[in-house]
Amino acid sequence: MHNDSIKKTVGVALAVCLVCSVFVSTAAVYLQGIQEKNKHLDKVKNILIAGGLYDKKADIQKLFSEKITSSLIDLSTGEALTEDQYTDKLSPKTFDIKTMAADNQLGKALTDEQDLAGIKRIPRDMLVYSVMNNGTVDKYVLPVYGKGLWSTMYGFIALSNDLKTIKGITFYEHGETPGLGGEIENPNWRASWNGKIAFDDQADLILQVLKGKVIPSSPDASHQIDGLSGATLTTRGVGKMIDFWFGENGYGPFLQKMREASSNG
Repeated sequence: MHNDSIKKTVGVALAVCLVCSVFVSTAAVYLQGIQEKNKHLDKVKNILIAGGLYDKKADIQKLFSEKITSSLIDLSTGEALTEDQYTDKLSPKTFDIKTMAADNQLGKALTDEQDLAGIKRIPRDMLVYSVMNNGTVDKYVLPVYGKGLWSTMYGFIALSNDLKTIKGITFYEHGETPGLGGEIENPNWRASWNGKIAFDDQADLILQVLKGKVIPSSPDASHQIDGLSGATLTTRGVGKMIDFWFGENGYGPFLQKMREASSNG
């Protein structure tokens, strides 16, 4: 009787485990589409925030489609890709930074000297966003990512059409410590970026993320950002991320193309 009781117990336990595993698997499959949709909407929301367009009462998809255009650019040349260069893997609709960077053909490895942001690989092409105003570009919203203390931080940074002035920054994915490095999400800190000068008149990068606080009376205050209190490595990571993406291996060639087009226009 005792052995029969053990067999029954084990049988019931296995049956329960089987039912639960089927339930969890079914739920995961069912929810995957919803999770992907929510992930996409969150990214759209962050693009709008960086571009200074977000309105919590608005239909963000409609707002995005009305105010923002997107294009794929070749990072090495700064040239925009034409539609005949799009593929199933490489198009504005399917573009994903992680997937592109990891792909042997669509991504590339960085040397230690190049890899200021600690990210190891980048896509060969990046999807950039233009905030439109009466048919002209008002701002560029550029995807950026870099290594923090515990995680890779993914976000967007907006640059005015003068190609010098920061107009916004936001992060949509990271694993930094709440209350410390996690303060990259703090609206007040993000707002402090707005209006800071990223490039001087010679197009040299002068934006700095400090370890401490900006001294308002300093002549350099216009291009300096407060560091995050108690989060030295995250602060350093944000600074290195800016150095990389605004440099020659990031958006440097693209920004130079835009400057040339502006001067010729």
